[in-house]
Amino acid sequence: METAAADRRRYWRRADRAAGGLAADLVLYLLSTGFAAVTAATSTLLPHRAWGSVAAVGYLLGTIVVLGQLLVRRRRPDSRLAGTAARGGLTVVTWAATALLPLVWQAVERVGGRLDRAQEEVVVVEHSGARLLDHGTPYLTRDAIAALPGGEQLLGYTPYQPGMALFGLPRAVAGTAWWTDARIWFAVATAVALGLAVLLLRRPAAAVAVGRTAPSVERAGARDAALVRAVQLATVLPVCALTLATGGDDLPVLALCLLALAYAARDRFVGAGLAVGLAAALKLFAWPVALVLLVHAAVRGRRTGLRLAAGALGLPLVALVPAQLVDSAALVENVLRFPLGHGLVRSPAASPFPGYLIAQALPAGRVVAAALLVAAGLLIAVLLLRRPPRTAASAALFCGYGLLAAILLMPSTRFGYLLYPVAFLCWVPALRLARTPQDTPDSGRTPVPTATP
Repeated sequence: METAAADRRRYWRRADRAAGGLAADLVLYLLSTGFAAVTAATSTLLPHRAWGSVAAVGYLLGTIVVLGQLLVRRRRPDSRLAGTAARGGLTVVTWAATALLPLVWQAVERVGGRLDRAQEEVVVVEHSGARLLDHGTPYLTRDAIAALPGGEQLLGYTPYQPGMALFGLPRAVAGTAWWTDARIWFAVATAVALGLAVLLLRRPAAAVAVGRTAPSVERAGARDAALVRAVQLATVLPVCALTLATGGDDLPVLALCLLALAYAARDRFVGAGLAVGLAAALKLFAWPVALVLLVHAAVRGRRTGLRLAAGALGLPLVALVPAQLVDSAALVENVLRFPLGHGLVRSPAASPFPGYLIAQALPAGRVVAAALLVAAGLLIAVLLLRRPPRTAASAALFCGYGLLAAILLMPSTRFGYLLYPVAFLCWVPALRLARTPQDTPDSGRTPVPTATP
């Protein structure tokens, strides 16, 4: 069985590295072009259709460039035009064309009066920012939501942690403009967090500077190639680009979690705690990641665990205090009752994953789906205790598989949430290759196995 798993890993590694990574790039951009074109032609959500009409062109141009790179590589295998740096540059340009350009376009059209140029969560975040500025809490009470017209009650709920309201403050303070659209600031936070993560993982560890063996050129090249693939699957992958351009609230959460994993890979647990704490102050999806990183840090030592816990637990708790003091009932109504299906209206999230299908098709289906979700959580908790993650890469595996199970089993879920497990699992090679020779048992540390769930 282990041999079969090793064979599968070797197969996927060979596929990923074929033609210097360009073969997989071509598949990614080509399939993305098709996805965007189909979305533009068939989606029932108008912001999605608008995204697809712009993004399809960006993906198509990326596909053409990759074909050119393949031709260059065939004639000159060592050409920089077909190397890892060129692939990384194309990734940035394609992200700008398929996520940032559609985002700005929709933000400008929205200011011009187009009400179909943003998903509901953008409006919710901006309203929560205005309430935070005026009342000290981003949440409406249950009575205030009930007083809204029936069609507006869903928008009265803010099912996020209090920190998410900060992205609505620019519009609350400066008024209506394209640059005060919450998505603009989602994109800024995402770009900054991902950029810091890449810089961290590419930077030689501090021990190199005091005379220890530096990473080999071959290993550094493999690491950079893995980082390019990891960034592609957190940015230009259609589920990520579409989400950022039309809604966007998940992307800064994901980027901060990836930054926390990058800090952990460099044994910088204060930074890891601050990054995942910021993410957890935005959205509940980051809380399982914080838990996994806490276990990972605790395995490294009590002081290490405390350094990470200060930010990972402290920041979300500090963010909750003002909302709790102003109106604790409103906090509970928005953050707990509504996501659990006990609000005045139900979440429209209805992607046909197993949990949703069970909840809809079986008697007491929501109870069954919730029980399966709890069982999956208990199983992951047992694995965390028995085989705790000893590296950032194994922590990312726990996060990826754990969130995948949760998304599949939640009674109300969205297809777009898959961007979390996809990104975590695809960053594993980059996190693993970022570890330099001094991070191995030969450096004087106690040998530890890499745990995988």
